Amino acid sequence: MKDETKCLHAGYTPKNTEPRVVPIVQSTTYVYDSTEEVAAVFDDPTKSLIYSRFANPTVMAVEDKIAALEGGIGAMCTTSGQAASLLSVLNIAQAGDSIISTGEIYGGTVNLFAFTFKKLGIETIWVDKDATDEEIDAAFKPNTKAVFGETIANPALTVFDIERFATIAHRHNVPLIVDNTFATPVLCKPIEFGADIVIHSTTKYMDGHAVQVGGVIVDSGNFDWAASGNFPELVEPDESYHGISYTETYGKAAYIIKARMQLMRDFGVYPAAHSAFLLNLGLETLAVRMKQYCENAQTVAEYLQKSPKVERVIYPGLEGDASHELAKKYLKGCSGVISFVIKGGRDAAMKWMNSLQLASNEVHVADIRTCVLHPASETHRQLTDEQLVAAGIEAGMVRLSVGLENVEDILADVEQAFAQI
Repeated sequence: MKDETKCLHAGYTPKNTEPRVVPIVQSTTYVYDSTEEVAAVFDDPTKSLIYSRFANPTVMAVEDKIAALEGGIGAMCTTSGQAASLLSVLNIAQAGDSIISTGEIYGGTVNLFAFTFKKLGIETIWVDKDATDEEIDAAFKPNTKAVFGETIANPALTVFDIERFATIAHRHNVPLIVDNTFATPVLCKPIEFGADIVIHSTTKYMDGHAVQVGGVIVDSGNFDWAASGNFPELVEPDESYHGISYTETYGKAAYIIKARMQLMRDFGVYPAAHSAFLLNLGLETLAVRMKQYCENAQTVAEYLQKSPKVERVIYPGLEGDASHELAKKYLKGCSGVISFVIKGGRDAAMKWMNSLQLASNEVHVADIRTCVLHPASETHRQLTDEQLVAAGIEAGMVRLSVGLENVEDILADVEQAFAQI
């Protein structure tokens, strides 16, 4: 099936007389005929449903759909994109380990990696996405367990060279984890370029309607955890599950099943059935919406590029943009998010935002409605000046998330706000 068809049909196929739409299974528990059957599932939760902290039929349908869209072997939904980022790393790293990440990633992820992981004993080694292969190679340590990057960085909007970083990661026998939130599998499938694990904040384009907060981890099934030699916790017996070896028992699905059996068991960040139902409604129109987001954003970006009030525009779809060539390689469109710098710095940017009438000033992005945000004083305010620069953020930078309104109405709102500064 093509993406448009997968969005509608993957993950759930009703049998004779069953509901056409994915049903909401609003239950925490599942009934068994015998104690022995329950005991068997506690030994191996993949045998059947037992408790909705591990799995739920509604959520599982969405997980299967997203895995199909990304080309993965399996997926696990979480309560937020931050939870997906957290568990994707904790599944293979522990105190005393390190990971490598580019600096141009979402500010919340920077905070997670730089501060919270540090408290947990996990070091994050930062590298420039434009560093040479030799410089990146030099960042690896014997305890490095993963490389992390973001397909389209939020809000820097640089494009990650997935294939190059995958090659480097694999040379050191560790996986590449890619945050594909802004691109979605409609615009880019990182697994096709060598990524091993893909994560999303499903709160953004996948949902699209600002009605649920969620995340997901997708396992490609391609990384050989046993052959790597760096991941004994996936190979050696897990005493918390009666000595199961994930690689021996589950093969290619070892990573995602360990994440569910071990981390979801202990952290319990599994979404509610109703949240998954709402997410599925967004996924059904994802392929259609992404095309229109890209078309509208390209028009707005070209308009902003010509405005005398704008210092510069960052949008990979523009010729001359620093990431334009990488965008042509990896993306089928550059999403609906534009970053641009207004002349006059922070004050001018905030006055322009306050003057908008159609667009919403809100802490959100990738919505069906146009919205704006000032990263330096809002989402990324926890970062130091040096970290802001590393993340590609300037004082006058505005993140404009172009929605699905008629593009002429969007342009009219942008223009009347510029008249106020």
